[in-house]
Amino acid sequence: MRSAWIQIYISSTLGGASGGLSTLRLGDRGSNPSQVIPNTLKMGSNLLDTQLQGKWRHQGWALLQFLMVCGSHTEEPACKQTGDHENPQLFKNGDIMLGGIFSFHSSWKNSQDEYNQKPQQLQCTSLHFRDFQFAQAMRFGIEEINNSTELLPGITLGYNVYDTCGSIARSVKVALSLVNGNEGKASPLKACSKPAQVQAIIGETSSSPSTAIAAVLGPFHIPIISHFATCACLSDKSKYPSFLRTIPSDYYQSRALAHLVKHFGWTWIGAVRSNDDYGNSGMATFTETAQQLGICLEYSVSFFRTDPTGKIQKSIDIIKASTSKVIVAFLSPMDLDVLLREFSQNNLTGYQWVGTEGWIFDYQTATIDVNHILDGAVGLSIPKAHISGFREFMLDVKPLNSPKNDLFTEFWEALFSCKLKQSQTEEIQRECTGHEDLTGVENGFTDMSLMPIVNNVYKGVYAVARALHNILKCNKTCDTSVTLDPSTILQHIQKIQFKTKEGDEVYFNENGDPPAKYEIINWQPRENNTVEFVYAGLYDVSLPADKQLTLQNKSLIWTQNSVQVPVSVCSEKCPPGTRKMLQRGKPVCCYDCMRCAEGEMSNVTDSITCVKCLAEFWSNERRDACVKKEELFLSYEEIMGALFTAASLFGTCLTAAVAFIFFRYRKTPLVRANNSELSFLLLFSLTLCFLCSLTFIGRPSEWSCMLRHTAFGITFVLCVSCVLGKTVVVLMAFKALSPGKRVIKMFGPTQQRLSVLGFTFVQVIICILWLTLSPPFPIKNFKEYKDKIILECSLGSAVGFWSVLGYIGLLAVLCFIFAFLARKLPDNFNEAKFITFSMLIFCAVWITFIPAYVSSPGKFSVAVEIFSILASSFGLLICIFIPKCYIMLLRPESNTKKSMMAKRPPKAF
Repeated sequence: MRSAWIQIYISSTLGGASGGLSTLRLGDRGSNPSQVIPNTLKMGSNLLDTQLQGKWRHQGWALLQFLMVCGSHTEEPACKQTGDHENPQLFKNGDIMLGGIFSFHSSWKNSQDEYNQKPQQLQCTSLHFRDFQFAQAMRFGIEEINNSTELLPGITLGYNVYDTCGSIARSVKVALSLVNGNEGKASPLKACSKPAQVQAIIGETSSSPSTAIAAVLGPFHIPIISHFATCACLSDKSKYPSFLRTIPSDYYQSRALAHLVKHFGWTWIGAVRSNDDYGNSGMATFTETAQQLGICLEYSVSFFRTDPTGKIQKSIDIIKASTSKVIVAFLSPMDLDVLLREFSQNNLTGYQWVGTEGWIFDYQTATIDVNHILDGAVGLSIPKAHISGFREFMLDVKPLNSPKNDLFTEFWEALFSCKLKQSQTEEIQRECTGHEDLTGVENGFTDMSLMPIVNNVYKGVYAVARALHNILKCNKTCDTSVTLDPSTILQHIQKIQFKTKEGDEVYFNENGDPPAKYEIINWQPRENNTVEFVYAGLYDVSLPADKQLTLQNKSLIWTQNSVQVPVSVCSEKCPPGTRKMLQRGKPVCCYDCMRCAEGEMSNVTDSITCVKCLAEFWSNERRDACVKKEELFLSYEEIMGALFTAASLFGTCLTAAVAFIFFRYRKTPLVRANNSELSFLLLFSLTLCFLCSLTFIGRPSEWSCMLRHTAFGITFVLCVSCVLGKTVVVLMAFKALSPGKRVIKMFGPTQQRLSVLGFTFVQVIICILWLTLSPPFPIKNFKEYKDKIILECSLGSAVGFWSVLGYIGLLAVLCFIFAFLARKLPDNFNEAKFITFSMLIFCAVWITFIPAYVSSPGKFSVAVEIFSILASSFGLLICIFIPKCYIMLLRPESNTKKSMMAKRPPKAF
């Protein structure tokens, strides 16, 4: 058969922890990929460690994927193990094996590769008690299941638990070791068709190692259940088909953090994140949601705990130079520990921290924060949990004490700050026996603050057990003849739904995620430099959007023991009556407050626009409300309206008085000689003229608009018609005195009445046509004033109005001409002279009325019209009737027939 040989030189520049020149032979075509490829990939996993960032990390994954493709086309009948084997830190045999991947150490010793020999394995340092708790939770769950008669009866579960030292490369390597089962020496030619050694894997704790493990083991459908990997990227089933978790995705946490920040009014914040999948993905979602809520990030810096000091210092300098007082930290506890040391060295305090579930409930972080940098921190945590019997089990670590278990020795010595006898060390420390009592110890291992995450491990173990229980068709016994397949186990885990003994419901959605629910935690300092994690609220995604976040603000303590909510804004809030105006070159949270323009308003704080008031409204002085515009019209209450009313009533009374005088002296020669019938009709029309001016005063209405113009037009025509009739009568009377003249007979009383009626009827016809075709109507004039409304009457048809006015003017001109012709009559009976003066006044008033009316705005145009009516009416009344009243009342000797018949030589006019 054709064989495939691949020689790969793995540079220590990429691999770091391991490398060298290796030759491997891939198996036959048709061999089980679940065994061939993991064996092959084991060497490629050495390319990845926690120092791999940027392009080197992607190159490492590209190489692993290349190896997977090559492995799927091999034809050799056997496979050969390459690389060093890995031994589990915790081990127990069982009928069905489960794998565990935890980071018992947080770092490792760096070694300098010479490229002339095989690199050494990682030497782990900095024991991490937290993951030791998680491993104990896995052991506790397995022991509880093994002792149960209801779950997997007759079947024992075993475990292989590995330490990754916080290295991504080692995480991939131990994951492949769990699948291959290559802890010990392998034979030269080992069959590749045996099933995977473990049926499921519990872990990893962090997101970046979990993405690496899930990417490598995903094609083999090995179920991976993480208890603390929250990166939203892991919900992508196309990339990570076999990954599940018992902790909610950061997609929900990131959005919850953004809403929490918005709730406290922090719109100008800084962001710090771990430069890994957890930090980058979580912060990306947070930033997107924050922008939607109007929150601005002044800066967003990333770092990793293994970064050079200079790079970390640059991030510190950025934070120092910032003006925001709130820091959202998407950090792992190990990264936060490094950051806290830098903050302490640079004396950076007084910030309000907002944290994720990664560190907000971490006792060890609180212990390290001796300078109280995180006092008052608020953040999200997994809801509290309790597992009965776990604390007692966790403290019983003596079963782990074996000569070959170096982890126990290191753990015990770190726990009691001593040295066991069998431990080789040059340092002289207190000696311990390995039988010390754990019950009185207070440190990160005995602290139960991380019980929610411990419970996630516990639920993950039970999820696997429930799936196995269903596959093996367990009742009182289990069907051990069923061949276990990782794909089948994965399918059953995805479908399970059960409750733990404590009542916690466990199930996974289509993305392999549990329901999202967070408690809001507040760091409150207590005596003796301790910190209490106080429950301050809840965020439940299952509730409606407006009820998801509930807070108990009274229970919160902020930075430096202050009860006041810190303020972190780029610009102060814009009060009502103003709007935001962005500052050039700055984020949207930095703005100036501009006062709204006239006619615009804003009645909310931080308004981005000013709303234009409706046409009938205008903004008040503060520009925070629209008030109804002042309506302008000539009213009876104002001075000008009252004066016009008084003048109108005075004119009416004066006309009535004149009519009374004329009626009383109706039989005298003066009244009889001046055509008493036309005189009384003229006085009646003048009375109507004075009264019609009142229709122009007050709020315009539909009826008042039609009445004021038509009444004015008809009454004035009636008035001028009477004057014209009197003028013609006077003129004809004196012309008729000449011999042979018969004109007076043609203009007798009947003809006078008919002429007045005819002239008036023409005006009536014009008014009827005007009212029928396009009558006047009330309007609101918004154009003259911005902040006021002029209530006025629209003419409707301008032709109708000027026709009415023009007809009056025509009659007035005729009357003036006739009166002018009769101006040289004898003084004793020269009424034409007074009519001439009255018509002169009348014409002068109405000629000046036209430009004044056209140019006057609003109620002043009405005032001009009223003034013209009153002035012309008073002119007619005074010029025609007052001289006669003077004679009748004060010069009765002149009111005789003899006096009236006396002729005097005419005088020039």
